[in-house]
Amino acid sequence: MEEQVKDKVIIILVILTIMFFIFVVSSCTNTLRFKSLRDKEMATRLDLEEKISKFTQEKIATDQKLKSLSQELEEEKTAHQAVKKALLQEQLVNQSLKEELDKITKLKETLEDDLKEALVQKKSDTRPKR
Repeated sequence: MEEQVKDKVIIILVILTIMFFIFVVSSCTNTLRFKSLRDKEMATRLDLEEKISKFTQEKIATDQKLKSLSQELEEEKTAHQAVKKALLQEQLVNQSLKEELDKITKLKETLEDDLKEALVQKKSDTRPKR
C-alpha cells in the first residue's frame, strides 16, 4: 500500500510540476509580450517628445518672425502716415499756388485790358482832329 501512496504522490507531484512549468512558461511569455509593448510605447513616447520639441522650436522661430514682421508693419504704417501727411501738405501747397496763379492770371488779364484801353485812348488822343 505504501507503494501505491508513493505512486500517487509522485503522480500528483508530476502533475503539479507540469502545471508550475506551464505557469512559468506562460508567465515568461506574458512578460516578454509586456516588455515588447513597453518598448514600443517608450519608442512612441520618445518620437512624440522629439516632435513636440521640434514643434516648440518652430513655434519660437515663427513667433520671432511674427514679431519681426509686426514691427516692420508698424514701421511701414508710420512711414505711410508720414508720406500721407507730406502728400497732403504738398496738395495744400499746390492748391495755394494754383489759387495764386489764378489771381495773377486775372490781374494780368485786367492789366492787359487796361493797357489795351490805354493804347486805344492814346491813339484816339494822338490822331489829328479834322
